[in-house]
Amino acid sequence: MNYTGVATAPDPTPDAPGPLAEHSTVAVPSALATTTAVETDVVVIGGGQAGLAAAFHLRRVGYRPDQDFVVLDHSPRPGGAWQFRWPSLTYGKVHGMHALPGMELSGADPGRPSSEVIGAYFESYEQTFGLPVHRPVSVLAVREGAAGRLLVESSEGRYATRALINATGTWDRPFWPRFPGQETFGGRQLHSSRYEGPERFRGARVVVVGGGTSAVQQLLEIAPVAAATTWVTRRPPVFREGSFGEEEGRAAVALVEERVRRGLPPQSVVSVTGLPMTDAIRRARESGVLERLPLFERITPTGVIWADGRRVAADVILYATGFRAAIDHLAPLKLREPGGGIRMDGTRTLRDPRVHLVGYGPSASTIGANRAGRAAVHDIRHLLASAPGPVS
Repeated sequence: MNYTGVATAPDPTPDAPGPLAEHSTVAVPSALATTTAVETDVVVIGGGQAGLAAAFHLRRVGYRPDQDFVVLDHSPRPGGAWQFRWPSLTYGKVHGMHALPGMELSGADPGRPSSEVIGAYFESYEQTFGLPVHRPVSVLAVREGAAGRLLVESSEGRYATRALINATGTWDRPFWPRFPGQETFGGRQLHSSRYEGPERFRGARVVVVGGGTSAVQQLLEIAPVAAATTWVTRRPPVFREGSFGEEEGRAAVALVEERVRRGLPPQSVVSVTGLPMTDAIRRARESGVLERLPLFERITPTGVIWADGRRVAADVILYATGFRAAIDHLAPLKLREPGGGIRMDGTRTLRDPRVHLVGYGPSASTIGANRAGRAAVHDIRHLLASAPGPVS
């Protein structure tokens, strides 16, 4: 594998329904109350694609790592959310992985797990561009500080920063839908974020809930070893034939941006792009594996049931129901609108121009994260140049 370029948390009960709650369950160390905050110009929260892109652009325009800016990441290793992907998701199955700015990923073995390939790529990227990432560090809260700074409280101490780039993504907040009777189910329930491969489903009757890419990828792996599979989605899935070019990409992102401008929670980009039609998906549709049913009405001890009386027996229910933005630590800043989302202008939050969200909403894709990181740094340079106080 070659990297070329020019310098320019685990759920404690993974089989039970319920969201990860890292930001809400980590106790604030009492030492934070007396620890002197370290002053810096920019804090980047998150060391995945969006966070590294932002760090790259910060360094490129002259900000010094661990002096003018610091990157905090709660994950144990480089790789962002990719490090947690299931082993059978090989690099050759990954769709739309866009390289980080300034360094291409080439020559990767398509049969190697994507978690290993991308984790190694991110690690090499951090080393190549001299981007030290503090990990594992959990950010507990961001609140108003003194002298116009934001106070970032973390498991390694406090930072008083003039600007913030939040790049925490969604992996820490898997969405669990709620159904009547869910607590009575006698089998196993898990979210797709805890999927480890098809073997644990061998011989089982499996209901897969969700209409996104992960649902389809995991269903296609499970179907050959399961006793039976049933696929249910809230809306009929849309499969996209043909190429998906730059013009189509801009149109899809514009739809997500419109929700953000209205102060609504963002939808995923794939919800407006549709699912890419591949040879494997085409074969699965022809064989009946991707025959979709609408959402059931409730869950029973032995399976699921629809309003019309139809029943399906199940040993496992797999919720491939997506994620929500992991931004609970920003709650003290009161950035949310009445509609539940955060209104933004580009990457800048309208309620606090010091706070930028990258990898959120329209930038929640690998190529979008790169562009958002660059845009956030551009805005922050202007903000700090015009704000009172010394600029590092």
